[in-house]
Amino acid sequence: MKTLLIENQYFGTVNYYKMLFENSYIQIDQYESFQKMSFRNRCIIPGANGLIQLTVPVEKGRNQNTPIRDVKIAYKENWVIQHCRSMEACFNRAPFFEFYRDELFGLLENRPVFLFDLNWAILQWVLKKLKSPLDIGLSQLDGKAPDILMEDRKNNQLPKNYDQSALAIKYTQVFEDRIGFKPNLSIIDLLCCTGPAAISYLKATIP
Repeated sequence: MKTLLIENQYFGTVNYYKMLFENSYIQIDQYESFQKMSFRNRCIIPGANGLIQLTVPVEKGRNQNTPIRDVKIAYKENWVIQHCRSMEACFNRAPFFEFYRDELFGLLENRPVFLFDLNWAILQWVLKKLKSPLDIGLSQLDGKAPDILMEDRKNNQLPKNYDQSALAIKYTQVFEDRIGFKPNLSIIDLLCCTGPAAISYLKATIP
């Protein structure tokens, strides 16, 4: 059985986590080059008037050749407060938001230096909330190409096409009556709307 090689996302999409549960062996690529316009430093959540994209700014000069482990978060602008306020506005009416709020905001307020470390902490927190037994490791490729025993699924979903999956996981969203159901948003939406049942939704379509 091949090992899934995947990127480290910022509050990754619902289908990103579904993909994790479809695999037994998973590694996060910690040596890949940073890629702009991806979910590595952004996520999408539903607001009362439409979708909201939250982006973690990174220090200037980061480009396609910068290893993801070396990408530093920029804190000149107070994006942490902005993200927390946006999540509060979007999920305040969600049935399970109050159970996650403090820990969720704490992940951001810790202000880690590196983007990869923030995403890794988020991933571990989400898996804990899902009560998941998944054991996810870090790749040791160090810039080398994946071998034949790895299935490289990085960039399987990008902000430009994340909502085009034919197998959307359906659940009741806070503003569904106003903006309609929006598929494959950040895992935060599924957690806040379904709570402990989130893992059942993620595993429902897995053979």
